[in-house]
Amino acid sequence: MVTTSSEFVAVGRRKTASARVRVKPGNGQFTVNGKPVADYLQREVLVMMAEQPFEVTGNAGKYDVRALCEGGGVAGQADALRLGIARALVLMDEKLRPSLRRAGMLTRDAREVERKKYGRPGARKRFQFSKR
Repeated sequence: MVTTSSEFVAVGRRKTASARVRVKPGNGQFTVNGKPVADYLQREVLVMMAEQPFEVTGNAGKYDVRALCEGGGVAGQADALRLGIARALVLMDEKLRPSLRRAGMLTRDAREVERKKYGRPGARKRFQFSKR
């Protein structure tokens, strides 16, 4: 989490996805990997999820966001974006922390995929048991 000339940088992670987010005062321009957020995430629900920190704090359209996402799928990346944006907003203005904390946007979702075990078809699933 670094600041560079009125640009606030934060990292958000979810599952195997990570997002490096740069937020600066502007007119609401939101790009992910060089594309507009709606084109990159494709689903409207995911776009709303990524923009949620701005809605909660009442800052919609006041900041420009540039993000680099890698790893995981689009849903994990959208959640990583949300966490990164929330962290960057807190770096900008510490007064936004309570509202973002109440909305649960500053907590990293630690759930990861459990690894597959040997002798089984998946992480927990077993092959069909046969007595005879």
